[in-house]
Amino acid sequence: MAASRAKSKLFGGLGQWWGVLAGALLIAAWINASAGPAVVLTLSAAVLLWSSFQAPVSCGAPVRGHADGCRNNASGVLMGCHYRQHRWQKLKMLLVRRQLRAFCSGLFSDGKATVITLAGVGSFISGLAALVPGVVVG
Repeated sequence: MAASRAKSKLFGGLGQWWGVLAGALLIAAWINASAGPAVVLTLSAAVLLWSSFQAPVSCGAPVRGHADGCRNNASGVLMGCHYRQHRWQKLKMLLVRRQLRAFCSGLFSDGKATVITLAGVGSFISGLAALVPGVVVG
């Protein structure tokens, strides 16, 4: 238990927000003409992984009796909260066609989830643009 507390207190609780720094560096890499496609692609992948698996959002897994789903803290938009069943429910919602609409509406459930979702989508587009020759100025 003490190890998990020490891990959560990494950098005074800012350890879970490293993706914001990576996002700021990604924007700076697009602005800076000397940054090459490898830097943009690496930072894009880092922001995409952070927003998918580590960004602090609410769980949103379907729960009986609650229309808005689980309100526990979760890690990333693809993962659920500390309940093992909720983690699998979120991934299952992404793969099952009938539940895809509920998963997508959960991506924009509140302000924090919306910003993290848009950061993930933006970093994905940024990574694709870095792969196209001549798009990244460098």
